[in-house]
Amino acid sequence: MTFHFDLQARERRAKASIIAQGERLIELRFRLFDGTDIAHGAYKSSMTVSTIKQKIVAEWPQDNTVIPESENDLKLIHAGKVLDNSKTLAKCTVKFGDLPVDVITMHVLVQPAKSNRKTEKSKAEMQKLNTCGCIIL
Repeated sequence: MTFHFDLQARERRAKASIIAQGERLIELRFRLFDGTDIAHGAYKSSMTVSTIKQKIVAEWPQDNTVIPESENDLKLIHAGKVLDNSKTLAKCTVKFGDLPVDVITMHVLVQPAKSNRKTEKSKAEMQKLNTCGCIIL
C-alpha cells in the first residue's frame, strides 16, 4: 500500500515538472557541509550554474559560521563533478531518462576564490622584502 502511494506521488511530481512551453523543471535541493538543505525548489533546465549560485548566496543561512561573500566562493557538486558556472542545468545533470522522478541533491562547498589567497600571500611577501631587503620563508 505504501509503495503504491509513493508511486502516485512520483507520477504527480513528474507531471508538474514539465512547463507548458516544453521546458523541463528540475527539482533541486542544495546540501551544505553541516547537512542542512537550502534553496529547495524547481529550476528551469536552461538556468546557468552561476544564476543558481547567486540564489544560493541570497538564501544562505546567516547563523552559519561560514558565509560566502559571492557566488565565486561556492562550488556545486553533482554526481562527483564540480559544475562549471557557464553551463546550464540541462548540460550538467544526469540525463532525464536516467533519473528517478524525485529531488536531485547537489552539494555546496564554500571555498574563497584562489586569487584572493594569492594576493594576500604576495602582499605579506612584499612586506617582508621591504623590511629587510630579502624574502624569508
